[in-house]
Amino acid sequence: MGKASRRRSGATTDQSPRQSRVDPAPFVARPFAGLAGETDWVAMREILPAATAAVRWADGAAPGGAPEEATVATVLPLAWPGLHRADGTVFVGTQSGSSSGDASRDLAQSLLAAAGAETGTPVTAVPAATAETPRLQDLLDTTRPLEVTVHEGFDFWVGDTELDAEAQASLERANESIVPTTKMAALSSAYWCRIGERTHIRLVLGDDEDAATDTLARLHAAGESSLGSATRLLGAFRACGLLVPVWDLDPERPAADYEDELAAFGKRYAGAAGSDAPLTPEERRARSGLLSRQVTLR
Repeated sequence: MGKASRRRSGATTDQSPRQSRVDPAPFVARPFAGLAGETDWVAMREILPAATAAVRWADGAAPGGAPEEATVATVLPLAWPGLHRADGTVFVGTQSGSSSGDASRDLAQSLLAAAGAETGTPVTAVPAATAETPRLQDLLDTTRPLEVTVHEGFDFWVGDTELDAEAQASLERANESIVPTTKMAALSSAYWCRIGERTHIRLVLGDDEDAATDTLARLHAAGESSLGSATRLLGAFRACGLLVPVWDLDPERPAADYEDELAAFGKRYAGAAGSDAPLTPEERRARSGLLSRQVTLR
């Protein structure tokens, strides 16, 4: 074949139809904003060991044959992204990992896969979310509060489903390693936990993480950031665009003993959050100290 023929042949190939490129899912700093209970979505995703909550599909969003509700869980056996149990219950695991910069799209992908799976089967892998993947905000009733139930173990996995040996072993290992956790009543998205010999309260704040850091700095500089005697603010996690302060507690006192102090902190926080005054030098120093003790999850 001559050069001219090769050029003509190459030109024909170059002009052949190509598959359109799908953009990756864009990064979203606060992936659960717009959902009722954003702070508890973050808690389910990042800090709770064993918890579930029921969610309802938005009108017309459920795949054909899917039940009206699904169950959001922290962890499923073998870190499955989803599960369609034999009894018809659809589960999605919030802590199964991320494949994009938008946790909402990742979980929506898992939810759709679980709803579409045959009953009695797990979802062991899902395609990576893209810019065309719907978000949880597109699929769920966003007006319904997220009512979180904290469990002592992972036996909610089972229901009437028979686990194989591998899954049963995974259940036993998970139950042995669980962190005892109690949901507090005084403030939403506040959880007491025992880690070894120490006890803590973790509170997911609903403000943007930078604004929440400023508010905590105001309280810390004023000596009002603790939850009473023998407690101290250890630092904070940054998670899904929100701030999660952590307090060290008296390990001899149960969770119920901190309800009043937690409620009082909530009032102090709300008052300090309403200030638009510039931070004082003492508050800026407190803010720097808090930033040095912040850890970003994921």
